[in-house]
Amino acid sequence: MNETILVVDDEQDIRTALAGILEDEGYRTSFAKDGVEALEKARKERPDLVLLDIWMPRLDGLEALQKLRELHPSLTVVMMSGHGTIETAVRSTKLGAYDFIEKPLSLEKVLVTVRNGLDTRRLREENDTLRALAFKGHEMIGETPVMRQLQEQIRLVAPTGASVLITGENGTGKELVARAIHHASPRRDRPFVEINCAAIPEELIESELFGHEKGAFTGAIAQKKGKFDLANGGTIFLDEIGDMSLKTQAKVLRILQERKFERVGGAKTMEVDVRVIAATNKDLPEEIRTGNFREDLFYRLNVVPFHVAPLRERADDIPLLVEHFLDLFARREGQERRTMLPETVEALKRYDWPGNVRELRNIVERLVIMTTGRVITPGHLPESVAASPHHGAAGRPGGAMETSSLREAREGFEKEFIIQKLEEHGWNISRTAEAIELERSNLYRKMKSYGIDMKK
Repeated sequence: MNETILVVDDEQDIRTALAGILEDEGYRTSFAKDGVEALEKARKERPDLVLLDIWMPRLDGLEALQKLRELHPSLTVVMMSGHGTIETAVRSTKLGAYDFIEKPLSLEKVLVTVRNGLDTRRLREENDTLRALAFKGHEMIGETPVMRQLQEQIRLVAPTGASVLITGENGTGKELVARAIHHASPRRDRPFVEINCAAIPEELIESELFGHEKGAFTGAIAQKKGKFDLANGGTIFLDEIGDMSLKTQAKVLRILQERKFERVGGAKTMEVDVRVIAATNKDLPEEIRTGNFREDLFYRLNVVPFHVAPLRERADDIPLLVEHFLDLFARREGQERRTMLPETVEALKRYDWPGNVRELRNIVERLVIMTTGRVITPGHLPESVAASPHHGAAGRPGGAMETSSLREAREGFEKEFIIQKLEEHGWNISRTAEAIELERSNLYRKMKSYGIDMKK
């Protein structure tokens, strides 16, 4: 047992008695006769637990408690007093004390309280470690300008309570952005609850989000808490919100406006404190125009818009991602780490990645499993990836310079320009038209004339 306990009391007899029983139990002890000396010892020694008397000269226990918590916010402090009142106990607890013991001290109670306090501290540290490891598996990898811009946006927005709407193609990592926002926010120690709105049947989505009362429908044999209940105090991530029904959208809008909802089949109004982060791969302005998405909900969610670039727009991040995935799968499978030849990585960079980072992860995992040797060569790559041609000036095979006339060159350049801008804006017609200062209808006509379709 290596824990150090700092005993703070102005009575020598109490310090001596506590030292005896604590050291008999295998704890290391340190002493201070008042609050000022306790702060000095805490700065130098960083004890695991403090037994702190309230009535002391120079600096009393409650003032010392405040300063100790400022110095070490996670420090476990147990208050002691021979003149304790309920009011004093409540106040010390509000200031962050773990427990309160009355004098004359019961040595048995002191030992039980110390053990429980140290157990709680260990559990908290383990929880923090596990949370850090869990987030490590969801970290965002990339150093390209678009990724640095995204990371800076997360840094600025995370400390606020603003709702966030994340757009981007499938597989770009919208969930990672949501987790990064939560992890960097004041809500990081509260739940992060995610729900895929596209994966749940429409008749069940309200029950999943808001919960239900017993007997609300056939099969509702007990009360059930919904995702908003479970996320109270934390963050809820509504993935693929563009697939949510208009009826459910109205209820989500109410939560954003009033922080209130009712369970399915219930009359009691529930209040929640939840930050809402939503994501979609759909063009929500277009969904609004066709009547499939509420405009008022869009503006409530779109307080801070995020756009996650497709992998083809940040191909220079592929080497970093590959190294990350090679490490990840080697640890997970308990295998020797594979090495990927530079020419293999270059072949990956040439590929268009319609499935984005998710597709890259899956291919690296397949290579780790199926490659028998230590080195992954271009020959190990799937044919569709290995055969991918070099990109031209605008990220496509060939280019305008290969045409034979000025008209063809002009048309070739315009086609490549439109494709490039569509890719930059996640194939969102409205944003692309606005960016290139072209009417939406004219952009559609040009896309049709050049054979550019939306299958991407």
